[in-house]
Amino acid sequence: MSLLVANYPHMNFTQMHERLRLELLRRINRGTLSVSLLARQTGFGQAHLSNFLHCRRQLSLEALDRVMKAQHLAADDLLASVSQHSDAPEHAPSKVPIVVHPAALFEPYIRPAVVHSMLQLPAGMVEGLQPRASKPRLAWQRFVAVRVSTNEAQGMEPLVRPHAIVLVDRHYTSLLPCRPDQPNIFAVRNGPHLLLRHVDFLSNRMILRAYNRAFPVELLELGLHESPADLIAGRIALIVNEV
Repeated sequence: MSLLVANYPHMNFTQMHERLRLELLRRINRGTLSVSLLARQTGFGQAHLSNFLHCRRQLSLEALDRVMKAQHLAADDLLASVSQHSDAPEHAPSKVPIVVHPAALFEPYIRPAVVHSMLQLPAGMVEGLQPRASKPRLAWQRFVAVRVSTNEAQGMEPLVRPHAIVLVDRHYTSLLPCRPDQPNIFAVRNGPHLLLRHVDFLSNRMILRAYNRAFPVELLELGLHESPADLIAGRIALIVNEV
């Protein structure tokens, strides 16, 4: 591990720790890993691993190595794009990548392979937007865009039309409204895809409301240690409908 730090001077232990956690969560969400399987592979208790995955504790250096070995992860897998990301404040971008839905949901740093094209933003569009998210999420690349299919747009028409492109602010996962007179639209995880909905939270359930009143309200039961932010990719900051 000391060699790792020497070769990658921009990466500290805390950042590596967080990237491993996000990579494991991504594998769990995609169905290729489970906490019980990881426990069997590493010899750690499921509660111990669950606490790590939900940011309630960190792993020791030795435990970090054991988890990486069990999942066949090399340093490069965690440190990809490290030279492009740091703790410095992020400048407001003039354009953002249009990506596949799973990348918007699960990838902290967007890889070129998942980018379809770039969305040019109106001048000053994202300047001054305030983040509202947990510290781990604030380490993610903030803005991405996704294209919305005909089926995915139905519940939010006419606000969101088929084949629209929406800008997702992944640093805003709080249910507090961004503007007092306007409910937020969130990109919510729905399997490997994004579901665009207004979101409320009551009695450990997320309440998903479509803009189109003809669509039924949907309820998502949260797990024991889950919060709404775990299922929210981000707030929709811009909608670009095709003319």
